[in-house]
Amino acid sequence: MASPFLRAFRHRNYRLFFGGQLISLIGTWMQSVAESWLVFRLTGSSALLGVSSFASLAPVFLFATLGGTIADRAKRHRIIVTTQTVSMILPLTLSALTFTHTVRVWHVFVLAACLGVVNAFDIPARQAFLVEMVGREDLMNAIALNSSVFNGAAVIGPSVAGVLIGFLGVKFCFLINSLSFLGPIAGLLLMSNLPRLVRDEESAASVWERIREGAAYARHDRLVGTLLLTVGVFSMFAMNRLTLIPLFAEKVLHVGATGFGFLMAALGLGALTGALSLVAIPRVNGRRQFWFGVAWAVMLLLFSSSRNFWLSLAALYGAGVCQMLFVATANTRIQLVTPDHLRGRVMALYAQAVMGVGPIGSTQAGALSALLGPPAAMAIGAVIAGATVVGVRIWRPAAFLAEGRNQPT
Repeated sequence: MASPFLRAFRHRNYRLFFGGQLISLIGTWMQSVAESWLVFRLTGSSALLGVSSFASLAPVFLFATLGGTIADRAKRHRIIVTTQTVSMILPLTLSALTFTHTVRVWHVFVLAACLGVVNAFDIPARQAFLVEMVGREDLMNAIALNSSVFNGAAVIGPSVAGVLIGFLGVKFCFLINSLSFLGPIAGLLLMSNLPRLVRDEESAASVWERIREGAAYARHDRLVGTLLLTVGVFSMFAMNRLTLIPLFAEKVLHVGATGFGFLMAALGLGALTGALSLVAIPRVNGRRQFWFGVAWAVMLLLFSSSRNFWLSLAALYGAGVCQMLFVATANTRIQLVTPDHLRGRVMALYAQAVMGVGPIGSTQAGALSALLGPPAAMAIGAVIAGATVVGVRIWRPAAFLAEGRNQPT
């Protein structure tokens, strides 16, 4: 019998999915580090380091609603097999370019943009596919386990990449990332007995009409709409303030590259702790989510005002814990109340709220930092995020009640 902390592992299909993701995500984080290193070596420009990130995130904002619409009409399992296969080809291409010494920086940016387009279709389908593997009862546990493996890979992947880059070069990081997609593809192909959920396969509505239907549902369902808005604000003004951490390390705390590494490690360890603690939570709770959001904002305020390295480490660790708890709880609550035939489109909106606003959030954080300095930019973002969650608690208190419509209606 499965441990209560590992309830999602009762489902064979989820075990296959989890194992594949564990392999693939380590490769993905290796590529992220190697790609940044390659761009810097090719250009010598720190300003261009953010371009590949922008190129990979912007398509999620632009095309995720289309991806979610397709996820509600076609078989999600088939979509994910396709997107994972294309995702395997892209780093293989970059690896070939580096092995043959023909790579140019525009190749990196174009391939990053292509990956962003693939993710615009992969993320909504993958998020909506979870409930098909584990059901509603174990959905929270599955999301928590996914978050754990993501953050665990964020610790392992960059470390392995650093060693490989030093001894063998970036080309092997890209090659290993490509091969790592064989894990999730194999797991997906071995799945069986997937339930048939209600979708709009027989609908004669156009793609645009189905996109509008998903947007209308999110707008008119108070809980879903409110949570999407709140997550979007936190992503814009809290999550993407993390792009300022290098500036804090260099100009505020004066700890250099080594200190920067420790700051990022503290944040990652906090996120991993938050994900692991979610595994032990049997049910989502709106009231807890409210306090997670408040604590997240407070931790960022504390970090913005700190000039002590150890206090800054503690604040970032706390911010990582609260960020994970807040976002994963929102994800679960949204999925639990969303009808099956709309889940892909709603999770596309969720992907836009969490990832799609990333380029905008990072850009305005950088501009505000240049104008007022990193501490002020961090503090302003934290205040806006904290005021939003408190305002929502007053404006629409049902969004953060203890139960808050956790069960489908």
